[in-house]
Amino acid sequence: MARLADYFVVVGYDLDKRGGSDGQGRILQRFPEKDWEDNPFPQGIELFCQPSGWQLVPERLPPSYFVAVLTDINSERHYCACFTFWEEVDSTQKSLHSEVDEDDDSGSAQPEQLFAPRSLVLVSRLDHSEVFRNCLGLIYTVHIDGVNVPLETLIGNLLTCLIPIAGGSQEEESVRTITLGAGDRQVIQTPISDSLPVSSCSVAVLFRQLGIINVLYLFCAALTEHKILFLSSSYQRLSDACRALLAIMFPLKYSFTYVPILPGKLLEVLSTPTPFIIGVNSFFRSETQELLDVVIADLDGGTVTIPECVHISLLPDPLLHQTQTALSMVLDPELEVADHAFPPASTQPSTLKIQPIPVLQDKEIRAVFLLLFAHLFRGYRWCLHIIRIHPEPVIRFHKAAFLGKRALSEDDFLMKVLDGMAFAGFVSERGPPYRPIDLFDELVGNEVERIRLEEGDNHKMMNHVKELAEQLFKNENPYPAVAMHKVQRPKESSHLQSRHTSFPHLDEVTVQLFIDHAAAKQKTAPPIVKAEMKRMVPSGPPLGDAVDRNGSVLANSARRLEVVRNCITYIFENKMLEAKKLMPAVLRALKGRAARLCLTQELNLHVLQNRAVLDDQQFDYVVRMMNCTLQDCSHMDEHGIAAALLPLVTAFCRKLGAGITQFAYSCVQEHMVWTNMQFWEAMFYSDVQNHIRALYLEDQKQDGSEEHGALEIASEQRRLWPTLSKDKQQELVQKEESTVFSQAIHYANRMSYLLLPLDTSKNRLLRGSALGDVESVSNSYVTNSIAGSMAESYDTESGFEDAESSDVANSVVRFINRFVDKVCNESGVTNEHLKALHAMIPDIVQMHIETLDAVHRESKRLPPIQKPKLLRPTLLLGEELMMEGMRVHLMPDGREETSGALGGPPLLPAEGAIFLTTYRLIFKGTPIDPLVGEQVVTRSFPVASLIKEKKISVNLPMDQFIQEGLQLRSSTFQLMKIAFDEEVASDLAELFRKHMHKLRYPQHVHGTFAFTVGQSAKMAVEQKGKDKNPSLNSWQMNESLHGLRLGHSLGRMGSSTATLSKNLVKSAKKTIGRQYVTRKKYTPPTWEQRSSLQSEMDEDEISVSEEVDQTSLTLSSTIKSSDRQTMSSVVERACCRDYQRLGLGTLSNSLTRSKNEPFRISTVNRMYTVCRSYPGLLIVPQSIPDSTIQRISRCYRQSRFPVVCWRSSRTKAVLLRSGGLHGKGVVGFFKSPNAPSAGSSQADSTSLEQEKYLQAVVSSMPSYSDTGARNTLSGFTSAHMSSSDSTDKLRQPKIGALMKQVMGSREDVPGTFSRGGQRARVASLSQPRASENDQDSPRGKWGSIRGTGRLSTYNADVGNRLSGKESPQANGGPSETHFLRPQRAYLYIIGDKSQLKGAKQDSFQQWEVVPIEVFDVRQVKASFKKLMKACMPSSVVVDPDTTFYRCLQESEWMCLLHKVLQVSVLVVELLDSGSSIMVSLEDGWDITTQVVSLVQLLSDPYYRTFDGFRLLVEKEWLSFGHRFSHRGAQTLASQNSGFTPVFLQFLDCVHQIHLQFPMEFEFSQYYLKFLAYHYVSNRFRTFLLDSDYERIELGVMYEEKGEKKSQQVKSVWDYIDRLNKKTPIFFNFMFAPEDGEVLKPYSYISNLKVWDFYTEETLSEGPSYDWELVQGKQEQTEEGDRPDTAAPTSQRRIVWPCYDRRSKVVPDAITKLLQELQGLEMELGQVSEKWKDTWDKIKATQRSESKLESRGSLSSSLLMSSNLSHHRRTQGVYLKDSMVGSAINLSLDSEGSSSSAPTGGMSGRPSTSTLYSQFQSTESENRSFEGILYKKGALLKPWKQRWFVLDKTKHQLRYYETRQDKECKGVIDLAEVESVVPGTPTIGAPKNIDEKAFFDLKTTKRVYNFCAQDSGNAQLWMDNVQSCLSDA
Repeated sequence: MARLADYFVVVGYDLDKRGGSDGQGRILQRFPEKDWEDNPFPQGIELFCQPSGWQLVPERLPPSYFVAVLTDINSERHYCACFTFWEEVDSTQKSLHSEVDEDDDSGSAQPEQLFAPRSLVLVSRLDHSEVFRNCLGLIYTVHIDGVNVPLETLIGNLLTCLIPIAGGSQEEESVRTITLGAGDRQVIQTPISDSLPVSSCSVAVLFRQLGIINVLYLFCAALTEHKILFLSSSYQRLSDACRALLAIMFPLKYSFTYVPILPGKLLEVLSTPTPFIIGVNSFFRSETQELLDVVIADLDGGTVTIPECVHISLLPDPLLHQTQTALSMVLDPELEVADHAFPPASTQPSTLKIQPIPVLQDKEIRAVFLLLFAHLFRGYRWCLHIIRIHPEPVIRFHKAAFLGKRALSEDDFLMKVLDGMAFAGFVSERGPPYRPIDLFDELVGNEVERIRLEEGDNHKMMNHVKELAEQLFKNENPYPAVAMHKVQRPKESSHLQSRHTSFPHLDEVTVQLFIDHAAAKQKTAPPIVKAEMKRMVPSGPPLGDAVDRNGSVLANSARRLEVVRNCITYIFENKMLEAKKLMPAVLRALKGRAARLCLTQELNLHVLQNRAVLDDQQFDYVVRMMNCTLQDCSHMDEHGIAAALLPLVTAFCRKLGAGITQFAYSCVQEHMVWTNMQFWEAMFYSDVQNHIRALYLEDQKQDGSEEHGALEIASEQRRLWPTLSKDKQQELVQKEESTVFSQAIHYANRMSYLLLPLDTSKNRLLRGSALGDVESVSNSYVTNSIAGSMAESYDTESGFEDAESSDVANSVVRFINRFVDKVCNESGVTNEHLKALHAMIPDIVQMHIETLDAVHRESKRLPPIQKPKLLRPTLLLGEELMMEGMRVHLMPDGREETSGALGGPPLLPAEGAIFLTTYRLIFKGTPIDPLVGEQVVTRSFPVASLIKEKKISVNLPMDQFIQEGLQLRSSTFQLMKIAFDEEVASDLAELFRKHMHKLRYPQHVHGTFAFTVGQSAKMAVEQKGKDKNPSLNSWQMNESLHGLRLGHSLGRMGSSTATLSKNLVKSAKKTIGRQYVTRKKYTPPTWEQRSSLQSEMDEDEISVSEEVDQTSLTLSSTIKSSDRQTMSSVVERACCRDYQRLGLGTLSNSLTRSKNEPFRISTVNRMYTVCRSYPGLLIVPQSIPDSTIQRISRCYRQSRFPVVCWRSSRTKAVLLRSGGLHGKGVVGFFKSPNAPSAGSSQADSTSLEQEKYLQAVVSSMPSYSDTGARNTLSGFTSAHMSSSDSTDKLRQPKIGALMKQVMGSREDVPGTFSRGGQRARVASLSQPRASENDQDSPRGKWGSIRGTGRLSTYNADVGNRLSGKESPQANGGPSETHFLRPQRAYLYIIGDKSQLKGAKQDSFQQWEVVPIEVFDVRQVKASFKKLMKACMPSSVVVDPDTTFYRCLQESEWMCLLHKVLQVSVLVVELLDSGSSIMVSLEDGWDITTQVVSLVQLLSDPYYRTFDGFRLLVEKEWLSFGHRFSHRGAQTLASQNSGFTPVFLQFLDCVHQIHLQFPMEFEFSQYYLKFLAYHYVSNRFRTFLLDSDYERIELGVMYEEKGEKKSQQVKSVWDYIDRLNKKTPIFFNFMFAPEDGEVLKPYSYISNLKVWDFYTEETLSEGPSYDWELVQGKQEQTEEGDRPDTAAPTSQRRIVWPCYDRRSKVVPDAITKLLQELQGLEMELGQVSEKWKDTWDKIKATQRSESKLESRGSLSSSLLMSSNLSHHRRTQGVYLKDSMVGSAINLSLDSEGSSSSAPTGGMSGRPSTSTLYSQFQSTESENRSFEGILYKKGALLKPWKQRWFVLDKTKHQLRYYETRQDKECKGVIDLAEVESVVPGTPTIGAPKNIDEKAFFDLKTTKRVYNFCAQDSGNAQLWMDNVQSCLSDA
């Protein structure tokens, strides 16, 4: 029995303490006055009586009633029923009151009457809200209506009233009728079950207020421990809502702050950090606004507000939906039949007819939630571990196993619920196996199957819900029929009567007497024994392994389990080969859970007496399988697989040496699960449970009872416990405790095994996830991430000297200590035992560390089994290893050929090592797949080409757990995905990355491989750019001053001189010195007829002014002899040689040079002061003085003013290049001459000078001077046309079409053309963007160059005419409108459209601007990135949108090539038609360079030879300052600018042209790839630095004399020359050029091919561009193959697409024949001839044969006959292009020149002109002048008579034995000839010949002595050669 009410309290308004706005309440009386022993009086009741504050009101309010809940310190709830009514404040109190108020508002009138609240409060531990309302109401009625019953009697009776406790045994006792003695009667029914909450109808009301979804949100928020706040204006509603929320949470109990009604004074409680459920009056709504993490439910408004920062996990999906459906069916039963035509009559179960609907609905809603929990927690009892049975059961829940079996381990909601406090309470309350059970236990125990069957069937489910609802209703109302009340109520409106007596003071004594009397009576009464209905709790069906959500039945198929079993059988039967074959399949199968369980079971069978000794190979396989299994387990181990493996890892072992055994645990430590405290706890508890079960089973064995589960045994033991004697009880307790204790020791050992790494110096374990600190373990439901770092300050505390190992030891000891503390406290181990454990643990760990040291030592000696030997790569001369090879796995990337996806063997993944050298990153290894064979896989790229590196994590299918990897991309189109092996420590991997970064981005260009080669590797990394800006030391200062003293000869050196380093001054001296050295032979004549501009010119024009002043002569004579050697360097530079060849001017002005020479070489920039990025010598118009140049240069970006770089030998049109114009320059430039000048005169003069400059270029063209002479337009055209043959006439109009194509303009309207006053139209060149939406656009814009046969008239006003003179008209007459072919401009300026905006002009001039849209380098950069991703995807492409061609299209790389080619072809057409072109785009060093180079390549056959191409690159790319270092991000400074492959784009364009004209190029495609590779490799110095200026600064330009002889080749060109002598790899055997051919390739995207440089791969040897490495390999393999010759070998060879280099394995026919020839020569013992000589001979014989044959038929070799039509040639027989090929191994020493004769070119290689001559079918076309001359041989050789041919076209002097001879004996390249002077006869000269018949030809290499038949003949030869030199 229990007291109905504990205390009765009267609380009133405290008038004494009134101050400020808020009043206070005070307790007037309380009964009983002293506290009950079992229930102290709760504090703070007065606050809760008036939660909104105590206030006086001007009118009486109706009485109010609500129940507040107070929770005491023992978390007992006290229900405070407050009945409040209002009483008048009497006059005495009022006068007091007014005094207080006077100072406030003395002026305001006092209200007539004030009313103060008074509360009657019942405090009880029972929640009988209605009974309390009735009792308090009765007391109030008696008081107000003056009923004749003393109030003391009522209160006495109320406080002594006892009612039965819930869950009592006798049913009749659960009903009690009480009376307070005022004629009242109430029936109190106590609930049948104590544990089920009582809710009357509050749950239904809550759902009605908030709706289903909102309540579900609140429900989930409460379960996942969020803060919940209810708002309402009604207090009763607040307490009902809170009660309802608790009711639906059953069987979980809410254990945090619970305050249904919170007084306003305590609002700060809302900012508590812990979860809560609190109700607050909406009066305080504004105060709740700033709460950021509270879910607010507004009961009156029906809303639930969830703040943004709060994430509420909802129920898992099918459950959420089912619950919502069930709730809507309960709350709205009509919903189902709403659409029925005949809705059924109302359906109410008969028994509940009488009940109001809300009460019934309330129970049905609770039934839905009960079913929900039964569903959520079903099978929970199978995951309980019982650790102790006596003296009290201790039970733990195995969360991971529960989640794993339910396949809900990913579910957020359930994880949070199981981690929560409520569930912890649930386990401790419901865990014990022997206790009273309730509705929930029955549901979970017996109805799981029924619930499962009802899942899909709503009707069955509703029936179940109704059954449960009935039970819940019956629990609250055991006798619904008896519920009759008779309680007096006050008369209507009696509370409004005017005069009330105030509530009397009660007599304490009377009430106390009642209480004492009742107490005495109770003592005498016999004690009521509550019969506890304890029984065994049903567990329900065991949890079957739920199928994974995605239904992975497949993963667990029987076949896979069979594979696992077989493999294990093979291993233990020692059939290792079989096991090896099955291994990959097993490792794949182990992804499935069933296979992993199968593995643990199978391995268990092979353990005997806890031990299984294996040999090395077996051990290795078992460990690999364990690792693979553990790797796929999560750290929670929800399927218990790590738990099953735990005993096995301490069982399997191998013997390492005498008495040293290595166990499997030392090889499987790298898994997260071992560092998870929860895992160890669960493991420990399950083992303890098994042992305790065994303990009690021993006793029962005698009874012969059948097997029992641990919970059943525990239940039985609890039943028997009270019957046992004290001693027996004590004995059992001790037995259990010692069981737990021994297990704790066992686990301390086990944990030290798995937590201490084999190499205790490495704290491996702590790296991945730190073992947590004690603080992070708050309760037994530890958070998953055990955080907190371990190795804080252990070594300071610990006694170990060796800090490293003590770190590990300490952290492990602390981890185990925490574990032991936790489990022992929970399982009730005594303190003595615990202390003993703590003392043992450090010893256990230390002991284990000692054994591990021995094992570690021995295991190091073991030969590694499955790991292949690390193969060392061959290194270049001077290349050094930066780091020893680290074992890695090379993973397959998205290129499918390597992984065997396209057929062929899976070469990747491969295992090997990665090596970092000063030059390259090299992977070398062997494929992992055992079936591929012993292939060596090599992948490498230069470190300098690395462009992206990112960390990745890789898990290998084959191997042990691999933690980290790197993905490296290089600009040589290589991708390496490597995963570090577990033997590589992470700090080593980090060091590798650091070294790689240092090498990739050296501080300074001196740190690149080209410079550091041969130095020690350490230097290479440490090299700092110390002399970036050296301070001038005294010597340098003197040098600079000396430079200044050079006066005029050095020109005016500005202030910049002081900073120029000595290198530069030296180079300038060389330049000047050189000019006089070259002229020593003859006296330079002065030019009398200097142009009128003489006065304007500076005296520093060395090339023009011949007055040799004294200073410069002295200078040249004082230059040191060592410098003389290198003096010719500047002149020798590519530019000068080419200018001479093109006849654009030489430094040594020759005799015949006249003032008509239009161009000159200017040295204005020799100190690099005008433009840093230009070469020192430039070609400018003759008439422009250097001072003008300096001024003009300011108008151009980067000061790159227009200079001539090429001149057409046929039309004499020139090609100029410059940077774009500066903004201000543009305006000045286009200002019309008549407009009033707004700017300063200086700007004006600049634009005039610019005009003058362009005019000078225009007037240099012969066509212009012709026109000027005749002064007729027709003359102009005819002069032009006469120079060209019939093909020119066809060619002319095509330009119109081409322009249109490039400009994309509309058709021109005929007839609108007139020369004269009409304004020219501005034509804009907008190129179509090839984007996706462009695909269907008409292709006209991209039209063919050759294909447009229309004679569309080409409008001359396509370009913007610049302001200036009128074009010359016929006799100044009116314009001829009828003239058909309009005048073409003399000079076109190709400019950037965006720069030429706003250019206006008034009248025509001789030049036009063609504005075109160009891409900027950012586009190139972005496009290249996408191209790389397309060519080297990092993973296999699954998405159809990311296929190769789609990615290629998106990269827009082909569009960029198309644009460059298109513009280049346009320029070629214009040049070919006689107009000059100036390319003036961006800064003049990217796209300008591309276009200018391509134009020259297409227009001039010379550039398509080896020498020519080299010269082109040196001139246009290197000398003219393409920023190789910047664009290639070669140093730290340019790292951020990123990699922009402008040069690669150019090479790709050349490759496209090569594909279309395979017979026009002397070099092969391989040559282009070679350059593409080495321009980023930094192996050679050629492509380093950004300009000649920088190269001179660093002294790279002219190598010192000593360096030339070193083995290290510094220039890529020298390397190519040497290689070319040895092997025909760079030579194009199809080379058969047509004379003077101008190439015009197609540039549509459809004509372009993807360059195989981007996609090919040679895994057998790595990239083939470092020839020594490849050659070395080749020799090795050939030697290695020889011994096998005895066995019959097949002639067939498999060629793998990505493995072998096809050109080597399957060489083309010619290479193969040359190889065989060489082989035969070697066999015969002959000195093998050079391949080139052999080839030349073959060609010569071939030609003579073809001449003998009839001309009509094709010769036997299509290749050699060059008289095919052009069309035929492009589509002719296409022999396989030789890439890398012959095995001709000649030593590098054979440097001597070829035996044929002295040849041109820089090296001893045959000059390109000989190559030209080999392919001419008729020589006569090219013989400009021929005859017999005597030539003196080399030293000590006699004079010989030869037939000489001067060839102006080829710019050569060739000589033959006789006139008839077809084989040329030798060639003198005229580009190298410096002068032709009369000579003198020498010894051995022909006799009887006039002295004047001798003349000398001086080249840069040597002097040739010639003798003609007579002096006249000699003069003729000299004149002819001279004219060749001057006009080229």
